[in-house]
Amino acid sequence: MFERTLQAGVIGTLRLANRIVMGSMHLGIESDGAALAAFYSQRARGGAGLIVTGGSCVNRAGAGGRNYSFINEPESSAPLRGAVEAVHAAGGRIALQLFHAGRYAYFASFGIAPVAPSAIPSRFSPDPPRALSEGEILETIGDFARGALAARDLGFDAVEVMASEGYLLNQFLSPLTNRRDDAWGGDLERRMRLPRAVLHEIRALAGTEFPVIFRISGADLMKDSTTADETLSFAAALAGDGVDALNVGIGWHESSIPTVQQVVPSGVWIPFAGAVKGAVGELPVIASNRINSLEAAEFALAAGSVDFISMARPFLSDANIVAKAARNEAALVNTCIACNQACIDRSLVDAPVSCMVNPRAARELEFPEEPPPKALRRRFAVVGGGPAGMESARALAALGHAVELFEAEDELGGQFRMACRIPGKRDFHETIRYFTNELARLGVVVRLRSRCSDAATLRGFDAIVLATGVLPRRPPLSGSDLPHVLTYAELLLGNPEVGERVAIVGAGGIGVDVAHYLSFGEANVDETTRFLYEQGLAAPGNGALLVTGRKQVALLRRGATIGKGIGKTTRWTVIAALRAAGVATLPNVSYEAIVPGGIRIRDAGGTARLIEADTVVIAAGQERNDALLAPIAALGVPYRVVGGAKDAAELNAVRAFDEGLRAAHSLSRCHPEPLPVSS
Repeated sequence: MFERTLQAGVIGTLRLANRIVMGSMHLGIESDGAALAAFYSQRARGGAGLIVTGGSCVNRAGAGGRNYSFINEPESSAPLRGAVEAVHAAGGRIALQLFHAGRYAYFASFGIAPVAPSAIPSRFSPDPPRALSEGEILETIGDFARGALAARDLGFDAVEVMASEGYLLNQFLSPLTNRRDDAWGGDLERRMRLPRAVLHEIRALAGTEFPVIFRISGADLMKDSTTADETLSFAAALAGDGVDALNVGIGWHESSIPTVQQVVPSGVWIPFAGAVKGAVGELPVIASNRINSLEAAEFALAAGSVDFISMARPFLSDANIVAKAARNEAALVNTCIACNQACIDRSLVDAPVSCMVNPRAARELEFPEEPPPKALRRRFAVVGGGPAGMESARALAALGHAVELFEAEDELGGQFRMACRIPGKRDFHETIRYFTNELARLGVVVRLRSRCSDAATLRGFDAIVLATGVLPRRPPLSGSDLPHVLTYAELLLGNPEVGERVAIVGAGGIGVDVAHYLSFGEANVDETTRFLYEQGLAAPGNGALLVTGRKQVALLRRGATIGKGIGKTTRWTVIAALRAAGVATLPNVSYEAIVPGGIRIRDAGGTARLIEADTVVIAAGQERNDALLAPIAALGVPYRVVGGAKDAAELNAVRAFDEGLRAAHSLSRCHPEPLPVSS
């Protein structure tokens, strides 16, 4: 099934077992040698053909944050060497990414002002950069080369030079950020000089046999930046200079076009890598960004436009994604849903990275899945099959215990059952698919349509996890019982009649999702074409995009921020989509009453208004669904309360999955005899 994906490949002198590269990700654990080795070795055992580390800074001025590694500093040698040795012991191959943030660096990291080709501020870092002098440019070239030599001496199989995503080398290439008129800027030849000099110096210092990959930008997605023709000329120049492969990234962190978020269709950027392949002939080209399944990888590789596929976040959600495909177990892959909440959002603030749907990621040593002795294996009940309950059941079963899961509805998923109906969140259904199949594989007894009305059903279990989630909160608002009023759950889990004009009470994450769902409509083109058209990157074949079925939506909020609580890298994309769809957003309102034909409010200025609406949707938060808490406590066995049943305030799925994992490991370590345990 994955014939092309699982075919061996070659990059320079390096022979790889398959065509899947685990892309670079800053993890925030780079100084913890044991954790780093455990993370990378598990991905090597999981089948990654080549692992590329998170960016290792070539000097302090180029640091992306305090938690990055520094290839040219002795303190980073031991953790990096340990990662290499662990990957090799697992039969894998690993490359070090050489990194310099340029004007994307932060003064707060080490008290060093960011540097750049020209003193042009970015929207990414609050600190304006200063222009590098000629001497500093030459020193930086040397830092890259010394980093490559250090990587070779540490045992790395290759290096990848970061020249994409708006970092330093990309900044030198772009006329948007390179306004120099010396030998390092001006026309394309001079703007290419720095990255080409880096390649030449690496070759001179680390040798011609040591593989060098360049990660270049297939498109900056920035107005007045490098053109498409210039991008291909740069790729051809690197090929002529003897680079061993090109890994094609997309977009800058400042771009107004989303590149890695849920709203981005899978595989949409592959043609940009294909264009690079057309410019460099036989040179291996790696496509990357928003490819989250082996099926998508196989399709792209079989088409012949690229040679390798880079998948980064999918290796967070499932370390064994390639191995499972090789065993014909694709149904057991925990798919990346591009939520960004526990990975990219954290990396941008220099916090340790993990994964929403796989909270063990990068914490393998904290949560080892080693079954206890047979005498300590016990019977557990998990009540509730949402994110927290599914992960608790999975983790307990993986630890060797007998587990029964009780779910009131006719399928697992909890809040994810609603989320997968939102535009861009279709992959949330893949999480439900994964847990359904994985729990069955682990022998968990899943009892659907089994609402525990009291604790009688739970007698006889050694310990219990209460994961019954939340209930929609109905605010004390006059008219909320009128027939044209729905809760968000009734809207998303049913098929109610919805009028053309809709007012949404509440504009947090759920309210924004509901607004997106109602205003998205149906297009006359496929998902990928629509995305490219709406982002100004392409047009449908007939030259027109027709969207029908959009509702006229007003999104109301008591507070000031629409979409408060949505992740940093996602919120702006959804707000932009709502704006483009004509959704009216009204913050700082007070509600007076829902009435036939709409809802009466006072706007931010205190003016009384009627918001006309055929349907009013209540998305004003949630309440704990914890009616079983006291009866379970009375049973006298260890228990944990997780997710929304524990605390509905600021509830998000990252917290729910994490608490589910923690509860499982905590209870598994409890003494097998009943102990009084608080929630």
